[in-house]
Amino acid sequence: MPTILVEIRAAEGGDDAKLLVREQIAIYRRLCDRRVFSIDIVDDREGTVVLEVAGKLADVCFANESGGHRWQRVSPTEKRGRVQTSTITVAVMPVVSDIEVNTTNRDFEWQATRGSGAGGQNRNKTSTAVILTHKPTGLTVRCESERSQYQNRRTAMSLLLSKLRANAVETASAGTTQQRRQQVGSGQRGDKRRTIAVQRDDVVDHITGRQWSFKDYVKGNWD
Repeated sequence: MPTILVEIRAAEGGDDAKLLVREQIAIYRRLCDRRVFSIDIVDDREGTVVLEVAGKLADVCFANESGGHRWQRVSPTEKRGRVQTSTITVAVMPVVSDIEVNTTNRDFEWQATRGSGAGGQNRNKTSTAVILTHKPTGLTVRCESERSQYQNRRTAMSLLLSKLRANAVETASAGTTQQRRQQVGSGQRGDKRRTIAVQRDDVVDHITGRQWSFKDYVKGNWD
């Protein structure tokens, strides 16, 4: 059963772009509910979230998501009712289990830290969150979605190994840095994969030419 990682990052637009990361997660959740995919947050930090999506044809369903998503709307933070343009970027990475990653315990560096945001006093007052770094590559993940450090360590290691495996596959075929840049783009307003115009009730994919109403799109009814 295909499993993919979907990385959503805030680009241009300040606080509104960060809000859009959360709204994009909600849209993907509705899509996954319709398609009976499992969806979990495996990395969560300010302005960046990584989702793990699994299910039959999940990789096909998300094949056209990579790139810049340009939103045009009146932000919830806008007091004068002006339409603002903000962007988020999406990168879709495969989770490949049959690629071995040569690692040893010396390759990893752990750091425990306090959780942030909602989650109760235990999460915020004790060092339940973890930061895991793969020293040879500099790749770092932070996990604080679970309530115990043990659970977060397991999740962090799983996520980091998945990213390393994905990088190994991409490096073997094309070069991971260039491929990811091609997926994500610059994140600037003019570099877009999709435009979501809320007030016009219009969503356009500039690569495939497909078009939906915003009302359908926000319900996850657009795959």
